[in-house]
Amino acid sequence: MLLVDTNVLVDVWQNDPQWANWSVAQLRAQSQIHELVINSVIYAELSLNYESVERLDERIEDLELRLQQLPRPALFLAGKAFMRYRRAGGKRTNVLADFFIGAHAAVLQCGILTRDTTRYRSYFPSVQLVAPESQLHRGHRRLRRLPQQPVAERRNLVE
Repeated sequence: MLLVDTNVLVDVWQNDPQWANWSVAQLRAQSQIHELVINSVIYAELSLNYESVERLDERIEDLELRLQQLPRPALFLAGKAFMRYRRAGGKRTNVLADFFIGAHAAVLQCGILTRDTTRYRSYFPSVQLVAPESQLHRGHRRLRRLPQQPVAERRNLVE
């Protein structure tokens, strides 16, 4: 299982000139070896770009993404990570989406497909990240590539 971060999906759906090719390639490659999932926080972030639930659901179904709800242990862990962020001088006063996403991945013991590694790396170091090389080598700690696990069926994600 692999959580797909909002930024990767927005890259594809908005044909981002800098990141769309990387994001499409990663969705294709990772779908061959992992079940791709999003959670309710990612769904809410994606909803900003759509006029209806039905249209967003169609896009999610087109990519064969599974929506998974956040379990209570992930919600608890997100709060604890946010508390560490605030104690370290973080200025935001509301729990940020990245904390929910990172905590969810930590509880599920799965990775995250993302191109923004900063908070995940800082507050969820056990979570493995699939990210552009430029992001994987930022900071002090080198992140490992997510181990490949076969998926029963192949998918055609993006036309």
